[in-house]
Amino acid sequence: MRNTINWFELPVVDFDRAKKFYEAIFEAKIEDQMMGPYRMGFLPSDGQGVSGAIVHGEGYTPSDKGAMIYLNADGIIDEVIERIGKAGGNVVVPRTPITPEIGDFAIFMDTEGNKVALHTPPPRK
Repeated sequence: MRNTINWFELPVVDFDRAKKFYEAIFEAKIEDQMMGPYRMGFLPSDGQGVSGAIVHGEGYTPSDKGAMIYLNADGIIDEVIERIGKAGGNVVVPRTPITPEIGDFAIFMDTEGNKVALHTPPPRK
């Protein structure tokens, strides 16, 4: 097994607002489509690792409780953090070191009420 996690979904109330938020903080286009009764917006991915989507539909309720998703901000964490407030989110834990071997993290609330984290590994030597 390569990865324990292979997919994640962030629930959203207002799909267009959430799509605009994630496009703004990552400066990337989010492609969306209907998958049965659910509207899904696919977050940027190289197609090789774990990825996920924002999802609107029955049973998808944003929350600041439960599992914490860490989004990859490798080498751009400061830029992403700066974009969060401008895009309508709120940084609740600023960039914080974990360990020199693991890197840094930050936590934010998105426009939908989800608590989400960012991670950047230590600089490569």
